[in-house]
Amino acid sequence: MAKFVIQPHTRLQEWVADEAGYFAGEGLDYEIEEAGLAGATRTTSSVQADEGGPIETRAGAFEDMTEGRSCDVSGACHWAVNAAASATGTKMYGKAYGVTPGAILVSSGSHYRRPEDLAGVPVAVGYHSGSHYSAIQGLEPFLERSQIELSYSGLPYDRVRLLIRGQVPAANVFGAQLYVLEQLGFRKLVDTTFIIGYLIGERSDPDDVERYFRALRKAQRDIDLEPERYKRFWSKEMPDDIAEMVDVRRFGPGERMVFEPYTREMYESTHRWMKAWDLLDIEVGAEEGYQKAVLV
Repeated sequence: MAKFVIQPHTRLQEWVADEAGYFAGEGLDYEIEEAGLAGATRTTSSVQADEGGPIETRAGAFEDMTEGRSCDVSGACHWAVNAAASATGTKMYGKAYGVTPGAILVSSGSHYRRPEDLAGVPVAVGYHSGSHYSAIQGLEPFLERSQIELSYSGLPYDRVRLLIRGQVPAANVFGAQLYVLEQLGFRKLVDTTFIIGYLIGERSDPDDVERYFRALRKAQRDIDLEPERYKRFWSKEMPDDIAEMVDVRRFGPGERMVFEPYTREMYESTHRWMKAWDLLDIEVGAEEGYQKAVLV
């Protein structure tokens, strides 16, 4: 039987479960695939651009998931996982979700001081990914729809590099990338904390899926109790050029797993919001969609 392939999501839980033997203790025959889009080991053309500025990248988590990931379980923002599971034969895990800290940041010397100052300012985000959707959600209370402007600037560490280089005026980042930029003195204008969903592959063994989440529940307990013990794992998915700039011991715990249902109400309200912003190209009935897309 093939190994259960885990694609980590730039967070601590998988690494804690691996080191503590929780996956093995649950009888899971597994491997961790670090090179996928859900992790942070890829780079894109946006960081290879000339000094003139970043190259727009109109592909993100949603496209990666609908094209097919080479793993049994992975993570992404709940908007993208919700939509991808509705459009494909994959499933969104319905018994847990995550909450990750996020924020739109600017340089310490920026003249942008309030969220309202970002009217018409291109905020760097990842296309059809958590930073895209959470930027809109975070800016909604402060700006008119016509005032929200985004630039599609690749993957999370692409945006970190671009902001450090001064090639973008503002960027929306989350988790480890947020901790990096805060430590380097960048200033938070808007909180964009958002929900992470978990995508289950079409051929994933349901029993293995449950073993995986039972192990992560134990890992989450350990992180809650003694987060300082595990912050060293932040460097597991951090590019070397970024890692040498920071001290991960000063980071927070990042994404927290919540072992509560991703309910029909959550699914339906997410679809309504995405449709209201023209972010959802698929057409499914709410009840039919939830039954098809969510593994409960």
